[in-house]
Amino acid sequence: MKMADEGRRGEEDGGPGAVHQVFVVMESLLEKLKVLNYEEEILAKHNMKNLSRHYFVSSPFLAVNPGEQFFLFTVIAAWLINEAGRPFTAPQEHDEPNATVSNILSELRAFGVKVDFPPSKLKSGQESSPNYPAETTEEESVIEDDAELTLSKVEEEMIEEPDDEEENVMDLEALKLRTCPTDTEASSKPEEILEATVDAAEWSLEVERVLPQLKVTVRTDNKSYLDRLQEDVGKTLEKAKERYQQASGGVTERTRVLAEISEELEKVKQEMEEKGSSMSDGAPVVKIKQSLTKLKQEIIQMDVRIGVVEHTLLQAKLKEKSNMTRDMNATNLPEPATGPFA
Repeated sequence: MKMADEGRRGEEDGGPGAVHQVFVVMESLLEKLKVLNYEEEILAKHNMKNLSRHYFVSSPFLAVNPGEQFFLFTVIAAWLINEAGRPFTAPQEHDEPNATVSNILSELRAFGVKVDFPPSKLKSGQESSPNYPAETTEEESVIEDDAELTLSKVEEEMIEEPDDEEENVMDLEALKLRTCPTDTEASSKPEEILEATVDAAEWSLEVERVLPQLKVTVRTDNKSYLDRLQEDVGKTLEKAKERYQQASGGVTERTRVLAEISEELEKVKQEMEEKGSSMSDGAPVVKIKQSLTKLKQEIIQMDVRIGVVEHTLLQAKLKEKSNMTRDMNATNLPEPATGPFA
């Protein structure tokens, strides 16, 4: 996690260089990490790039990624706690930040480090509190490594010089006790009357530490998610196939109907062309005129014939009338008289 600005502390100390003390602390922290071979133990395993000298320094002139800084800080802190001899599970990216910070502070308290700030300060990195958790854990890890090196060196010397055992006898247990923190001071205190030593600040710290653990983090099962995703994709493909088949059938039917309509349209066009050509031609008009002329001639001939027939009928009637008149006259003539003059 990024380190905080030490300007306030520098003002209290009164030194002008105290403002830049945080940069010196960061460089010292990086040197200790290199001594512990953090490049192979952390960076190589997590596929991370090397830290700059002022990676965890809070400065407006440095471009930072708070999420990446916090995750790298938790990974380094977990690794240092394990190197110091206490088992600590490496945090994951989906873990609760408050719970991770509380677990780290609990391990620091187990080392005997006094923690007088809440976990939120360590997570935000806006105060001076984040400066020393990793540094303190590094010192514990370095001390543990020095103790192991000293013990191995003593054992090698004892093997190489068996004749001088009486002169160079060393109490390994005493060396371990000397290099590791012990509880002798606590046991040497006289017994006192038990009294309540609960402090409100410590109680608040404990509440902040326990509160994130009460949250339930539901982790998604990637396999079930992929199965559901595959099932959804399969259903979607089936629906797409059905719609494609329906659309294909509709297209075939529409294509057939279009062919029929096109054929009928061609027939209509052909008929219209024939009628148009016939209408544009003058032969029918000439035929009609000839027919009318012929019809007029026939009408004239018919009129002549009708006149002849009427004249013939009139003559016949006149002749019949004259004959009737003659007959009537013939019947009405007087008989000749018989007398002296006959």
